[in-house]
Amino acid sequence: MLVVAPKRVVENVWHAEIANWSHLRGLTYSRVIGTEPQRRHALNKPADVYLVSRDNVAWLVGFYGGKRVPFDMLVIDESSSFKNPKAVRFKALKQVLDCFARVVILTGTPAPNGLEDLWSQIYLLDRGKRLGKYISHYREDYFRKGFGQFSKFEIREGAHARISERIGDIVLSMKAADYLDLPGRVNNFINVDFPPALRKKYDDFAREHVLEALSAAGESGEISAANAAALTNKLLQFANGAVYDENRNVHEIHALKLDVLEEIIEGAQGRPVLVAYTFIHDLNRILARFKKYGPRHIKEKGIVDAWNAGEVPILLMHPASGGHGLNLQKGGSLAVWFGQTWSLELYQQFNARLDRQGQTDVVVINHIVAPGTIDDDVVKAQGRKEADQDALMTSVKALIARYT
Repeated sequence: MLVVAPKRVVENVWHAEIANWSHLRGLTYSRVIGTEPQRRHALNKPADVYLVSRDNVAWLVGFYGGKRVPFDMLVIDESSSFKNPKAVRFKALKQVLDCFARVVILTGTPAPNGLEDLWSQIYLLDRGKRLGKYISHYREDYFRKGFGQFSKFEIREGAHARISERIGDIVLSMKAADYLDLPGRVNNFINVDFPPALRKKYDDFAREHVLEALSAAGESGEISAANAAALTNKLLQFANGAVYDENRNVHEIHALKLDVLEEIIEGAQGRPVLVAYTFIHDLNRILARFKKYGPRHIKEKGIVDAWNAGEVPILLMHPASGGHGLNLQKGGSLAVWFGQTWSLELYQQFNARLDRQGQTDVVVINHIVAPGTIDDDVVKAQGRKEADQDALMTSVKALIARYT
């Protein structure tokens, strides 16, 4: 069996789960990680299960000549990372699908941005039998293009039911609450109120960057998606307390969120705290501020085992690099969003690192929010389960109306 998963899941999760379940302990495994010679050695090692990161899928297919691979079964962990049919990793697997007698894909967020994301994942299961061999035909059959430069494909009336019917024989949807006795989760929102002088500084900063974005848009007045994302990133940085200039120099503006984070850590009374950061300057400021607590980073070797053993007081993680697949529920039940994210998928996946099977305590997810800033828009979009590019563009339009 070939298992394709995020890099950290390959490194830390699958082999540990084999050891955790009595009926699996006879299985042997080989982790196809490291340098190219190390990966080649791992593939030549006899084993029942071969674990490879999704970033090395194209390399693995090329290693076997691009047409045949010597595996009977394929498992894709966190399959939503294969939702883009133009991605190299999808195209590589597509070449060798007929080698596998059985394919299983796993994800907690199959369609984080809408049902359009399903096509490529279902294609990996049935090679186009149910939703068509081409995504263009899938879109024509089940969606219509919205109006406007930034519009997405909108699902046609009744298409949701038709898609569900088409794929129902090969898809199983299970909610943890229906099958597992989980302690529960509390979402806690902690407001960081800007004093009047800082509020004015934020408004001036926001107005300046809105006008810059409009100037870059030219006569059309349409701010591109890239410029809109850059604009909201600037405002999210300010809300967090520091901003980059055009030369990537960091300018610290305030430490209000750091103060709240310190209150949370002190209030935890020694309980481990998992912290989600957004920008590198967030990470560096947190590391400097809480040096006495011995903070650790998710990229450190052996960190998952150390966290689950209760040996890490503060674990820092960017949701994009560690939000999928890692089992962190044994190490703690307290998480903090230092900064906010427009990605609903990353938001849900990060929270699920603690709120999952095996958790024995109520999970508390703290959100440090600066009211009256871009933070508000992101948190509201998350609550509506609409945190995506459309929500970002709606926020930008509101900013334009406010500051012009």
